[in-house]
Amino acid sequence: DLIDEETCVFTLSNLNYVKRTPLMTYKSQNRGGRGIVGMQTRDEDFVKDLFLCSTHDTILFFTDHGRVYRLKGYEVPEAGRTARGMAIVNLLEIAPDESVTAVIPVKEFREDRYLVMLTKQGLIKKTDMASYSNIRKGGLIAINLREDDSLISVMTTEGEDEILAATRNGMGIRFSEKDVRPMGRTATGVKAISLREGDYLVSAVKMSPTAKVLNVTEKGFGKRTVPEEFKVQYRGGMGVKIHQLTEKTGLLTGVLMLEENEEVMLITSEGVIIRLRGADISTIGRVSQGVKLMNLDEGVSVVGIAKITEDDIESEEEELAELAEKEAEAEAAAEDEEINVSEDTEA
Repeated sequence: DLIDEETCVFTLSNLNYVKRTPLMTYKSQNRGGRGIVGMQTRDEDFVKDLFLCSTHDTILFFTDHGRVYRLKGYEVPEAGRTARGMAIVNLLEIAPDESVTAVIPVKEFREDRYLVMLTKQGLIKKTDMASYSNIRKGGLIAINLREDDSLISVMTTEGEDEILAATRNGMGIRFSEKDVRPMGRTATGVKAISLREGDYLVSAVKMSPTAKVLNVTEKGFGKRTVPEEFKVQYRGGMGVKIHQLTEKTGLLTGVLMLEENEEVMLITSEGVIIRLRGADISTIGRVSQGVKLMNLDEGVSVVGIAKITEDDIESEEEELAELAEKEAEAEAAAEDEEINVSEDTEA
């Protein structure tokens, strides 16, 4: 009750450094820009996850070992735009060989909602959210992973949603959540997509009838596609091609569902962030290369994407208006003080 509720940008690096930054730190830019520096990292480190949530929300941290830990948003230390943040081991009791691979903000734990998890090898598991409401300090088993597998995506669902799973080589499959029965917290899961040799899952999203599918590649190309171009299949199939990948575009980094009035953040392996308006990104067909969203130097790639909702944008505008009002009041007070000093001097 004593902590202000505000929407923040939470950043997690490859070496598991985490921080939160006020959303208004990042201003919208035009498509094709170079972005601003989001975090100073070492040569061997880069930002791998970017997400938005309130300081009052609970953040669930899922690791490559299939365990889950929790923190409140305000428990993540606030840091400046270019700061590295705090090592996650100082906040969570994770093992030395564990690494955080997925994070999800939760407002409340309800029995009629589910946590759906997808793994790198194309498996999916659905468990009711209430099973994760009492996570002890040492964490809980979230999913029983096979030796060669790791957790790559976690989402909350209502039980009747549709899911789009996308692979590194530009394949994707859309299927109904009803095809996946609810399982226990320690279950392994069932097959979501059949992968070709050398391919693996990189991203998964809930489909929305009003939003478009945003694809972003590692070399800064992207596009929006209408959901109708992704036909519903039964889970476990090979899927269809969702992006025409070439040497120019690079492999697929991830997908998002983006509304017309929402914005997206792209973050590179050097920690540079660019924020774009969804309406500025071209809407084109499922099998196409897309357009240039971000200019990248040689050897730099896009490693993460996150969307900014309309509510977050409105909250930011209110914060900016309030800040501008306070600055105006401070300037007026300073001018009054100068006038008073001047009058005293003359007297």
